[in-house]
Amino acid sequence: MSLVVVKTGLLAQIHDRGRYGYGAHGLTHSGPMDEVAHCWANWLLDNPLDSASLEITYGQLGLECQAACSVALTGADLGATLNGLPVKPWRRLELRPGDRLCFATPVQGMRACLALLGGIQCKKSFGSASTVKREKVGGMLGDGSAIKVGDRIAAEQSRPAPQRTMPEWAIPTYRRSIELGLIPGYQFTAIPALQRALFFSGQYRVTDKIDRMGYRLKGDAIETGINGIVSEGIALGSVQIPSDGQPIVLMRDRQTIGGYPKIGTVFSLDLALLGQAMPGDWVSFKLMDVADAENRRLLFERNFA
Repeated sequence: MSLVVVKTGLLAQIHDRGRYGYGAHGLTHSGPMDEVAHCWANWLLDNPLDSASLEITYGQLGLECQAACSVALTGADLGATLNGLPVKPWRRLELRPGDRLCFATPVQGMRACLALLGGIQCKKSFGSASTVKREKVGGMLGDGSAIKVGDRIAAEQSRPAPQRTMPEWAIPTYRRSIELGLIPGYQFTAIPALQRALFFSGQYRVTDKIDRMGYRLKGDAIETGINGIVSEGIALGSVQIPSDGQPIVLMRDRQTIGGYPKIGTVFSLDLALLGQAMPGDWVSFKLMDVADAENRRLLFERNFA
């Protein structure tokens, strides 16, 4: 069960659910930008949720099947074709030797997830296959490199798996305007109430300064009244407010410490939607209770129990 890369696009990387327990050593958590798509792709193949998958950013990737394999395609619609015929995401595909699975450019969303039955075979670094270029960890060889032409993407093991179909209610819609739940942090009340109201009532445009490390937004500037803080640990989804007042949402490959004030943290499942946003899209925030976030998270995890 294997695929060979015949064309590389903007970026294609191997990711599992992330690298846990190494933040104190300066290694970021990493993992899929769209955790929801990653989990459902593995569910479609009856894989463990932590199985490695291929994250395809923006498209323009070409794969040729070398040995028959079952794959699942979820996440963004990147104009995928199988032997020249259109293929929609959120489904399982059976590939035969010689088949070509190719991606064009985004139709809806920005990142697709491709999983193989049994998970992708790769070398783990510090307990994870997730790729982080700047830290030189993860990926096919464990050195942080992205997928390149000639790479052979093989499954960990060949085994039968039940045929599964995505429930319609679970398929997200990637809109050009999204609302993100924000859980307030301990610096929340130190920010003037008027500035907090401005933050929640406004809309922010996604700039072209976005990557797996963070999304820079542009809108009404927020004045925190905080002149910097002692560098401290940073959680996934933290919303930093630097001196220019323009929010930065920290994503999967964020740094492990930082000294900007933080108004709060974006709820993890909403962060998956932001990971599908492109420059020019709009983002707004709503206040979210910790209990609500926990309940939504539990309901999501229960889908895979």
